[in-house]
Amino acid sequence: MEYSRARGFLFCDFCGTMLSLKSTKYAECPLCKFKRSVKEISEREISYVVTAEDIRRELGISLIRDQEVQLSKVKKKCEKCENDEAEYWTMQMRSADEGQTTFYRCTKCGHKFSEN
Repeated sequence: MEYSRARGFLFCDFCGTMLSLKSTKYAECPLCKFKRSVKEISEREISYVVTAEDIRRELGISLIRDQEVQLSKVKKKCEKCENDEAEYWTMQMRSADEGQTTFYRCTKCGHKFSEN
C-alpha cells in the first residue's frame, strides 16, 4: 500500500475531503461522492499531537508577554528593597466567584510579589 493511501484512509482519494460514515458498509465523500468500504477503514487508528500553540492559533488567541505590555504603576512598598513604586497586573487564579490575584514587580529591583 502506498504511503498516502496508508495515512489518508479517512480522506477522499480525489478531492482530499474527510469521508463521512454514511452506513455500516461504506464511508462517502460529501463533495464528490467517492465511496470507501468500511472494511478498509475499520480497526485502523489515527494519532496526532495537539499543542497549546495549535489551540491558540485555531482560536485566534495570541500570547501577551510582560515585556510587550505597558504595565500600570502604583505606590506599593517593595518587600525586598523598600522602593515605593511597583508595576502591577491582575489574573484570575481561582474560580470565577473568588477575587483576582494582583501581582507586583518592583520598578527598582524587579522583585515580584502578590496579593490575593
